[in-house]
Amino acid sequence: MESGASPSSRGHILVADDEPHIRRVLVTILANAGFTVREARDGAEALDALESGAHVDFFILDLMMPRASGMDVLARIRSHPVHRHAPVVILTAKGQDTDRDAAFLAGADDFLTKPFSPKKLLSRIQEILVAR
Repeated sequence: MESGASPSSRGHILVADDEPHIRRVLVTILANAGFTVREARDGAEALDALESGAHVDFFILDLMMPRASGMDVLARIRSHPVHRHAPVVILTAKGQDTDRDAAFLAGADDFLTKPFSPKKLLSRIQEILVAR
């Protein structure tokens, strides 16, 4: 599902999270900031979007999702010929150091825990995009 589409979009972001209220908040925040947002309700939908050739500039992934974890999706992104260099932010309730370390070792650009600050998330997205 895609929302926030406009000709003056700042980029395409895929949000993969199995919690509908979190997706709704993220879509609203990101669309209001000028991004085109595609939603995935679980890891398998995120993988489907990745393999379908959908245009994605940036990924936001939850770690704990049914059918495929955020780490599964991250691994596929990093091995994908088109998306392997796309920025990935992990946004999760799992905030242990081992989870954070594993995400960074697998190629995540940032790791934020829930509950999250919308302002901080937008700031990090902007910082990552500017650095690329």
